[in-house]
Amino acid sequence: MSSTKIVSKQELVIEAGRTEQQYWKDIWRYRELFYFLAWRDILVRYKQTAIGIAWALIRPFLTMVVFTVVFGNLAKLPSQGAPYPILVFSAMLPWQFFANSLSECSNSLIGNANLISKVYFPRLIVPTSAVVVSFVDFMISGIILLGLMAWYNFVPTWRIVTLPFFIAIAFAASMGAGLWLASLNVKYRDFRYIVPFIVQFGLYISPVGFSSTIVPQKWRFLYSLNPIVGVIDGFRWAILGGESSLYLPGFVLSLGLVFVLLISGVWYFRKTERTFADII
Repeated sequence: MSSTKIVSKQELVIEAGRTEQQYWKDIWRYRELFYFLAWRDILVRYKQTAIGIAWALIRPFLTMVVFTVVFGNLAKLPSQGAPYPILVFSAMLPWQFFANSLSECSNSLIGNANLISKVYFPRLIVPTSAVVVSFVDFMISGIILLGLMAWYNFVPTWRIVTLPFFIAIAFAASMGAGLWLASLNVKYRDFRYIVPFIVQFGLYISPVGFSSTIVPQKWRFLYSLNPIVGVIDGFRWAILGGESSLYLPGFVLSLGLVFVLLISGVWYFRKTERTFADII
């Protein structure tokens, strides 16, 4: 009795440009890696610290106290009809999110060099997970804002329902700038020293400790070339309500710059992505 052996043959098809065509689908297929990187960074950030995740509350709170004393009590700057601590913290939330995203994104590819040089996956996952980790800090810091509102018996108006829209703009600004810095830092390691300077300098030229209404009207449009100005003004308009106003031409300019930053950031990241494994 003879037995017949059936051998099935599988064809391996190598198609030029297939990786590029499947890139955005691969991001979804590698979503578990995204979850892993984000969760790992959240755990590592406050590991072996005495007070752990409370640092996400302490840092913006202390900054808010300093700005309130300097600009609110000493300089007596206007507060748009709201308690000055709430004015400051409504700007601290998007600014800290943006600043943390820049810092985390710029080092994200370098910090995962071993993974990038050995395994294929869409590299866009790495800086995106860094922005998500910063967003977790943003959500935690929001507890302070709720506490300040309760302390001062401050009740927001209907504008608060528009806040998710401005959060999305802050996310887009953080993502766009983060992708640029992540890409540039792989090739030019000087950016590890430049980014802290950008963050520190940006804190003082952005309306975090003061209202942008103190900027002379003739300079308001030019001042809005800083895209985070529109984000901060949007947050204040949504949270403070009342006397808070939105300088529409400047906001439209900032919004346009944010989307240019995001689109160009994705374009430049994708353009340089194929060289990361060789350079890093």
